[in-house]
Amino acid sequence: MQVLQWMRAKSMRAMLFALFLCLIPASSWAGVFISVGFAPPVLPVYVQPPCPEPGWMWTPGYWAYGPDGYYWVPGTWVPAPYEGALWTPPYWGWEGGLYVFHRGYWGPHVGYYGGVNYGFGYMGIGFVGGAWHGHEFAYNTAVVNVNRTVIHNTYEDRTIVRNNTIMNDRHVAYSGGPGGINHRPNAEENAYSHERHMEPTSFQSQHEGAARNDHASYFNNNHGNPSHAAMERPAAGNERGSFNNNAPRNNSGNESRPVGRPHPEQERQSQPQQQHQSQMQQQHQPQPQQMHQPQMQQQRQFQPQQQHQPQQQHQPPPQQHESHQPPPQQHQQQPRNDQHGHR
Repeated sequence: MQVLQWMRAKSMRAMLFALFLCLIPASSWAGVFISVGFAPPVLPVYVQPPCPEPGWMWTPGYWAYGPDGYYWVPGTWVPAPYEGALWTPPYWGWEGGLYVFHRGYWGPHVGYYGGVNYGFGYMGIGFVGGAWHGHEFAYNTAVVNVNRTVIHNTYEDRTIVRNNTIMNDRHVAYSGGPGGINHRPNAEENAYSHERHMEPTSFQSQHEGAARNDHASYFNNNHGNPSHAAMERPAAGNERGSFNNNAPRNNSGNESRPVGRPHPEQERQSQPQQQHQSQMQQQHQPQPQQMHQPQMQQQRQFQPQQQHQPQQQHQPPPQQHESHQPPPQQHQQQPRNDQHGHR
């Protein structure tokens, strides 16, 4: 009897969630927020795949919330939407007795992301995985994985990594609250968080959508060990809602396109606002190649100096969903060209 009641309640939640999405106009998606009554799971440990193209930026994996609870959005490399763009990752924060999801964004600086140590350059404060040098992005090989036969603009700086790392041995995925990371934004993080920002690109939204539609991504099914913890290139969802690993190529040498633009096959599957753009450029783009999916394995953990006092509090499978934030619809810009885990 209890099992039947639980199944009915779950089905009702899914129906209400779908109805809620249908009633939200596309223009208001950016204002929708997600709040949950229990903490997100711990961050899985994984190996970062090598950067596939010059000018591509690492976006760490994170737990999002969908109709069946928390699901894992794999970390992946994505093309920078414009020269000088840096990614501030999303995070969960404790506010008013609930865990509230804060969206990620692009901007000239990396703002506050709760002090969550995602690794691979996002060590809790700012970004130490690389920097823009003129028209080119240079990668700090102390914390990011690059293939030097493809990426030639690199350097190694371990000092900046130590100075901007917040200890996160328990891989806590949220800021504040019981057992959460205790890091308040400093003056720079506050200022950077109020700069003019750009929402996630269509490729990031498509990547998140593929994870949301994949049953294996949900904590209820993978128990904190997702099969797709990290991917070399952003995923595309197929009709059955699982990951499609056709990897797009780019022509990063063409400065008339955004930095490291993927193949238009992904653009045709993205938001309607980008469809006319991909059709115009289809004939100039190369064919897709097969995406590489690294096997999950334990990786080296970088030993930081700065400390905090996180205590992870893990809760049973989700039962409460108060609001939901679907992926945004982003219009890709056309400017000039130029780690999750613990190392």
